[in-house]
Amino acid sequence: MPLLRREALVLIGAALALPARAAEGRATDFAFDKPEGGPLPLSAFQGRPILVVNTATACGFAGQLSGLQALWTRFQDRGLAVVGVPSPDFGNQEPLDGPAIAEAARKNHGVTFPLTAKTRVKMPNAHPFYAWAAAQRPGETPRWNFHKYLVARNGALAGAFATQVEPNDPRVISAIAAELDKA
Repeated sequence: MPLLRREALVLIGAALALPARAAEGRATDFAFDKPEGGPLPLSAFQGRPILVVNTATACGFAGQLSGLQALWTRFQDRGLAVVGVPSPDFGNQEPLDGPAIAEAARKNHGVTFPLTAKTRVKMPNAHPFYAWAAAQRPGETPRWNFHKYLVARNGALAGAFATQVEPNDPRVISAIAAELDKA
């Protein structure tokens, strides 16, 4: 009996430590898969602000892809990186796979910023970046497509913006500008 109790306590302790471990690190410690294969490490954008957005080409908010492209066009020369993370988690509104997602985003919305392969963003099966972000900002996790996370130059999470906050919203623009001004 004492052995079972000890094992149970070890399991409980490990479970309690998970959120603490998830909160450690920086966004640049994570990598996504590219639609065509291979990794897309966020460390490739080290020292730059990164806007990470879960996307879906068949979502009613898909028009935000054009707004994200406009943001990237406006601020890329100052260092902003935008990374789209297509996700099937909300109503399976990303019906495409692989390079077809990037092609649809390019053709329908002019997207030229990087897109990842289709990725889970919703807990409990979320990609490690999204688990880390959820630990950083528990009340600001994706509840639908087009949730935006702003990563600071130092890899910390600088902001989170809900689906309804458009890419051209003054709050998003101000947060990006503030990060870009930190040299």
